[in-house]
Formats: sequence, C-alpha cells, structure tokens
Amino acid sequence: MGKRLIGSVGLAIAGGTPSPYTRTTSFVIACSDETTALTTGTKVTFRLPFAFTVTEVRASLTTAGTGANLVTLDFEQNGTTILSTNITIDASELTSTTAATPPVISTSALTDDASIDCDVDQIDSGGASKGLKMYLIGYKTL
Repeated sequence: MGKRLIGSVGLAIAGGTPSPYTRTTSFVIACSDETTALTTGTKVTFRLPFAFTVTEVRASLTTAGTGANLVTLDFEQNGTTILSTNITIDASELTSTTAATPPVISTSALTDDASIDCDVDQIDSGGASKGLKMYLIGYKTL
C-alpha cells in the first residue's frame, strides 16, 4: 500500500516556507449597492468563521470614481487596522490591482471569531464611485 500525506493543508515545510498544499480562500464582501454613490464610513462588519492568514487584499468598483481623490479603503480586525498602507483605487480605475500604490498588510494573522470591518476612508472627489466589493485573500490558519 502506498504512503498517503494526511493533514498537510496550511502547514509549513522544512525551512519555514509555505506548504504547496495551502489552499487559498477568499472572502468577497459587497460593501455597497450597484447604483448609489459611495460614502465614507464602515460599510460591513462580519465575524471570521476561523483563524485566517491574509496574503492579499484588494477591492473593485462597478462604476469608477472621478476627480483628484483616490477611493481609499481599510480592513480592521476588532477595531484596529490590518494595513499599514490602505487599499486605493485610482480615479477612472475599477480595481485596486492597478493602483499606483499597492496596499501593505501589517497584520496578517486574523483570529477566529474576529470582528472584521470594511471601511471607506475616502471617496473620489467627483462622487461617482459605485458598486464596491472588498476581498480578503489568504488561507485558514491551522
């Protein structure tokens, strides 16, 4: 009978590098409707169903913002930001993946049952941005 690898999801291999068996999980959060212009403030609060390690954050719009201001967004765990550089969406863009300044994650370890806030810190100066979704990407912490 051949050997089987059991229980390896999310574990590190020798040398501390991430396991190739880690499964990516994404939380996609709708933070507004599709037709109303964004306003600032906390848009959604939810609780994590398990401990989670964040590897990437991003955001998207269905209608791009206009004017000089960036759409600036934040994730908070139990009232404290997890980012040292917030997520931004540049004017006339629909996604943060093309932003001139990428977000920087300062706290990647999120705890089981943590309260997560999705915040809009700044809207575009034209007031046109709509249809906000925010994404927490990573894996379940074992």
